[in-house]
Amino acid sequence: MNEIRRRRIGDSELWVHPLNLGGNVFGWTADEATSFAILDAYREIGGDFVDTADSYSAWAEGHSGGESESVIGRWLAARGRPDDFVVATKVSRHPDFPGLGGDNVRAAAEASLGRLGVEAIDLYYAHFDDPDTPIAESAAAFSDLVDQGKVRAIGLSNHAPERIAEWLRVCDEEGLHRPVCVQPQYNLVERGIETDLVPLAEREGLSLLPYFGLARGFLTGKYRPGSDENGSPRAEKARVYLETERGPRVLKALDEIAAERSVEPATVALAWLVERPGVASVLSSARNPEQFRALAALAETRLTREETDRLTAASS
Repeated sequence: MNEIRRRRIGDSELWVHPLNLGGNVFGWTADEATSFAILDAYREIGGDFVDTADSYSAWAEGHSGGESESVIGRWLAARGRPDDFVVATKVSRHPDFPGLGGDNVRAAAEASLGRLGVEAIDLYYAHFDDPDTPIAESAAAFSDLVDQGKVRAIGLSNHAPERIAEWLRVCDEEGLHRPVCVQPQYNLVERGIETDLVPLAEREGLSLLPYFGLARGFLTGKYRPGSDENGSPRAEKARVYLETERGPRVLKALDEIAAERSVEPATVALAWLVERPGVASVLSSARNPEQFRALAALAETRLTREETDRLTAASS
């Protein structure tokens, strides 16, 4: 078994597992018992980094937001929180706490702390940009939470490079705590950030923590020409990649390497992503312990240069 290669998030004190376990399914497509089983399996492989948001899963019928945080909070209380366990959550999309206004950020953080049952949020993201609120106001609110000991580190998710640069400029000019990471969409069939966001992150010392590392399930190999996996919005979005030249080419390379290594294509796709420049950890979720096995194998999988080059060429 390979030694787990923990990575530092920016210049923070947070060191994390290469697999960032996504909590978006907890309390939604994974009920509480299943969510606990997935979290337990993650800890068994040395996992120490879970990601959620205060809005998960407000979109589901009968849900109001905060369900995922509450499940994670009950798991932490039931199992006893390990000292090294990093919890990331986000603000801006909860129905009761929309946007990144200063008062809203502070109130949302208090609500998240209560649901998670923790004294501090290890990594607190601005989930989506809020063009109606001055960045200076948002940045000051996040920085205040760090000063108060309620947040350990700050992250930005779904922000354009120019907005990230502006946030950093404000922090430097006002003496505020800077973000330490960004969370963009990034995977073998979505590499657009390599032209602008990746260079910015490298210059500014920001870690990348990509989401949609499996391209909405496409890189698991589940969606193929002529397959009957359809009917859901997720399937429709994943199958779009089959209509490109790149999609089938990437699947072929993934299949070949996965077969040679006796692992799942999903494992290979994440192993490629986690070694990209600037990436600290890759975000992925599983609806059940069976799905989690392909994610868990990431801890023991390190691609060779030749394998990496094959995937990079196929996805170019």
